[in-house]
Amino acid sequence: MTSLILPSNDGGTREYRLQGGTSWARPSGPLTSRRAYAAAHVIPEVLADNTPGAPARLDWDATMAYRHELWSYGLGVADAMDTAQRGMGLDWAATQQLIKRTGVEAASVVSSGSAATAGKSVRDLVSCGAGTDQLDIDALPAGEAGLAAVLDAYREQIAVVSEAGPKVILMASRALAKVASGPEDYLSVYSTLLQEVDQPVILHWLGTMFDPALAGYWGNDDVAAATETFLGLIRENAEKVDGVKVSLLDASHEVALRAALPEGVRLYTGDDFNYPELMEGDGTHHSDALLGIFAAIYPAASSALQSYDAGDAVKARAILDSTRELGKHIFSAPTFYYKTGIAFMSWLNGKQPGFQMVGGLHSGRSVCHLAKTFELADQAGLLKDPALAAFRMSDYLRINGVGV
Repeated sequence: MTSLILPSNDGGTREYRLQGGTSWARPSGPLTSRRAYAAAHVIPEVLADNTPGAPARLDWDATMAYRHELWSYGLGVADAMDTAQRGMGLDWAATQQLIKRTGVEAASVVSSGSAATAGKSVRDLVSCGAGTDQLDIDALPAGEAGLAAVLDAYREQIAVVSEAGPKVILMASRALAKVASGPEDYLSVYSTLLQEVDQPVILHWLGTMFDPALAGYWGNDDVAAATETFLGLIRENAEKVDGVKVSLLDASHEVALRAALPEGVRLYTGDDFNYPELMEGDGTHHSDALLGIFAAIYPAASSALQSYDAGDAVKARAILDSTRELGKHIFSAPTFYYKTGIAFMSWLNGKQPGFQMVGGLHSGRSVCHLAKTFELADQAGLLKDPALAAFRMSDYLRINGVGV
């Protein structure tokens, strides 16, 4: 078995022997028992100025190839989301190109007749985030003028997504969080947008562990009160809401919210800690998925969904449980740096030429954190080519002074 030297808990080093990869089968038909979107990351050009504040320059071939990889396992793609570094390096200019290119690639998959995506539409294959990050928050006016600017920014981005073909995800807005004075302002903006869209959308509620600038979203710091505002919006506009994506990392809150949703409105879990039990469900309801962790564990996630389709819930749950420790580690505090772990696994698995991220975010995790990511990925059977992964991990550790 392949072995290498990893950091140890006592500040030294230790030999680690890889367990070896697992052979995860791609589905022979479309997945049906759960709807699942993997929130995909973006891959920069290795020679771009990938430093904080620099414009994003993407390696489009590698970025699109990653999305085709996810589709080949029967999963949908959630694009232009926080996993793709919205608000953390990916600017609006690059985001527009990402949305348009992903829409084109999804249409090619629809036309290809692939078994894993047979019968799927572009909207089934990809959903894209529409937000307000083209605004300069510091220059936003207060009051009605600020709310009008937020509304127009949302409209601009919704139009880009709609014209490209994907389903719209109404992302949480830092700008709205700044200018809204209470729940009524959130309801006014969101109700207007929902009345204007011509296809049902996904509503996105992102917690402060992912983005501290979203404190008090829906007009209240109290989650229970915010939830009532959120539910009121959905009940008044249920025909325009495909589902809700909730990322509060609170399983009990999600279960209660799921049960309270109007019939036909899905709950796409965004809980990267508790997704195994939430997707399994309570016998009455289950959560679908729109998860950043699925971009890292997609072969196992697909296999679990295939088991659910085959009626083997025990096997499905066991597979999801086998990835839990990796998910908890990648999404550990500070949670908003989880994207670094997803890109690191992409690099280990040969899906990108270098371990780089736009905005310099590849520095968002420590050497020891990433070494643990490598170990947990191996134990979950998610290093596709263990020899390549070990070679890259050894290089990474050596240039960072481990074992030298």
